[in-house]
Amino acid sequence: MVCALAAAVCFGTATVLQAIAARQAGTGGGGEAALLLRALRQWRYLAGLALDGLGFLFQIAALRSIPIYAVSAALASSLAVTAVVAARLLRVRLSGTEWGAVGVVCAGLALLGVASGPEGDREGSDALKWAMFAIAVAMLVLALLGGRLSGRMRALVLGLGAGFGFGVVEVSVRLIDSLRPAELLTNPATYALLIGGGAAFILLTSALQRGSVTTATAGLVIGETIGPAAVGVIWLGDRTREGFSWLAVLGFAVAVAGALALARFGEAPVAAEEA
Repeated sequence: MVCALAAAVCFGTATVLQAIAARQAGTGGGGEAALLLRALRQWRYLAGLALDGLGFLFQIAALRSIPIYAVSAALASSLAVTAVVAARLLRVRLSGTEWGAVGVVCAGLALLGVASGPEGDREGSDALKWAMFAIAVAMLVLALLGGRLSGRMRALVLGLGAGFGFGVVEVSVRLIDSLRPAELLTNPATYALLIGGGAAFILLTSALQRGSVTTATAGLVIGETIGPAAVGVIWLGDRTREGFSWLAVLGFAVAVAGALALARFGEAPVAAEEA
């Protein structure tokens, strides 16, 4: 659980650092490639990328130790981290309701920490590995065709797709039993992880670029928590401490609800004044 929370802190802080760097880099001309090159010259952007990489390592360690439902809820709590860090660095004013949502997320994670048992002891079947691969490919197709979507549902559909993609990554980590090159190359979960992660980033970028940040992030939180949690419980044997199932369900629901209340921080807001 410590690793899952560390991943949330890394991801949430990285979002704010990258938002500051992107804002400073956006003052010049040129297209998206020029913007990226200018951002890469900002130490905050590079620090954010480093935190993303470190967070991913923490995420892998967590997924190999505790149930997927606990990791999913913890990763969703990165929105609470983003909100708190944005309030400090970007001088974004949080409302009383949003501070309350941060507290709700913390309370939900505390309940999960008490109720969570060890990760499931079931090995993922070949059918489940291929199912993750198929979902990853479907999300990649959605990412490639997502630009053709229009209307109010665009952000929600793309956000959900991004959530499913990140969910595939979470499950695939558990389905990779060996890191030996020969076995990695023949395991469908390896390709599901790579394709799902790539598709998720494309989908989320597209959703945030042309749609509602709040709607897209709400879809992301739902997609990356509920589905993977169900897979972990039903097919991988994730369980709670004996007699604490109700507490785990309550903690999961409370943490996700708090994260949804902070959905506008899916893309760190721009403050009028530089930190």
